[in-house]
Amino acid sequence: MTTHSTTTVADQSNSKRILRWVNLIVMLYLLLVAVSMISSGFKWSVGEEAQTLFEFASHPVAGLMIGLVATALIQSSSTVTSIIVGLVAGGLSVETAIPMVMGANIGTTLTNTLVSLGHVRCKEEFRRAFASATVHDFFNLLAVAIFLPLEMMFGILDKLSSWLVSPMLSAGDMSMKGMDFMSPITKPAVALVKAPLEVFGQMGGIALIFIGIALIFAAITAMGKLMRSLMVGRAKDILQNAIGRGPLYGIASGTAVTILVQSSSTTTSLMVPLVGTGVLKVREVYPFTLGANIGTCITALLAATAVSGDFAVFALQIALVHLCFNVLATVLIYGIPFLREIPLTCANKLGDLAAKNKLAILGYIGLVFVAIPSTILAITA
Repeated sequence: MTTHSTTTVADQSNSKRILRWVNLIVMLYLLLVAVSMISSGFKWSVGEEAQTLFEFASHPVAGLMIGLVATALIQSSSTVTSIIVGLVAGGLSVETAIPMVMGANIGTTLTNTLVSLGHVRCKEEFRRAFASATVHDFFNLLAVAIFLPLEMMFGILDKLSSWLVSPMLSAGDMSMKGMDFMSPITKPAVALVKAPLEVFGQMGGIALIFIGIALIFAAITAMGKLMRSLMVGRAKDILQNAIGRGPLYGIASGTAVTILVQSSSTTTSLMVPLVGTGVLKVREVYPFTLGANIGTCITALLAATAVSGDFAVFALQIALVHLCFNVLATVLIYGIPFLREIPLTCANKLGDLAAKNKLAILGYIGLVFVAIPSTILAITA
C-alpha cells in the first residue's frame, strides 16, 4: 500500500513538472507573439512617421532616462528590452534605442535595493545588505558613464552589433536570412488579434501595441514563476558550487542562474539576504551580479527571433547591443583593478551612511530613480 501511494505521488509530481514545461513553452510562444504585435502595431499606427514619434528620445541622455524610468516602474529590464526590440522592429532607429537599453540596465537595480530594506531593523545586517544591493547600481551607473559618451562620440555598440548581424543581411534588402522560421508560427496569432481592430484605423495599431505590451508583461511574469519553480533547486546548487571558486566562475554562474530563472532581479535579490546575514561578503557576490547582467540579455534575443520583415535585422541588432554592452562593461570594469573597486567602494560607503541615517536611503532612491531622470527629461523635452 505504501509503495503504491509513493508511486502515485511520484506520478503526480512528474505530471505537474510536465505541465509546467508545457506552460513554459506556451508562455515563450506568447512572448514571441507579443513582440510581433508591438512591431506590427507600431508600423500600422505611425506608418512612414515612425521616426518622428520618437523625436523626444532622439537625445541620447533623454533616451537613457526613458529606459531607466520605464524599467524602474515596471521592475523588469527583460520586459523593457523586449518592448524596445518590438519598437525597433517597427521602425525605431537602433541609434535612438541604444541609450534606452542602457537605461534599462540601471532601472532594474531598484528591485534588490528595495529587497535590502527587509534588513532595516538590524543595523549591521542592513549595512551589509544595502551595500550588496547597491554594488549592482554603481556598476551599471559606472558602465553607462563610460559607454554612453563613447557611444555618442564613436558609436562603438552600434558598429559592433552591426558587424555581428552583417552576415545575416540579404544581398538586396534588410530582411533576415535565418530568422524567418518564427514568422509562420507567430503570424496567425497576430492576424487573429489584428482582424477585429482594423475597423478602428490607426487607433487599432495603437491598441495592438498596448495588447502586445500587456502580453509581454503576462508572459515574462509567468515564465519567471515557472522557471523558478522548475529550476530554483538547480540554481541554488550552481550558486553554492560557485562560492570560493573565483570571479570568472562567479560571472559564469550568475549568467547561468539568471538564464534559468529568467530574471536578473531575482538573481541579485537572492544575494541580498545571504550578504545581510553574513553568509557571503559583498566582494564575493559582485561577480554574480555581473553575470546576472549578461544572463538577462537572453529574453531580448529570444524576442528578436519573432521579428520578420524590413527591420528584422535591426531588432536582432538591438538585442545584441544589450549583450555587447553588458559583456564589454564586465570585461572593462572588472578587468581593470582600479575600475573594479569603484562600485565596491561606493556601495560600502553608501551602506555605512544608510545604516547611520535612514534618510540617506530615501535620498539615494529619490535622486537616482526620480529626481535626476525627471529633471533631465524636462530639460531635453
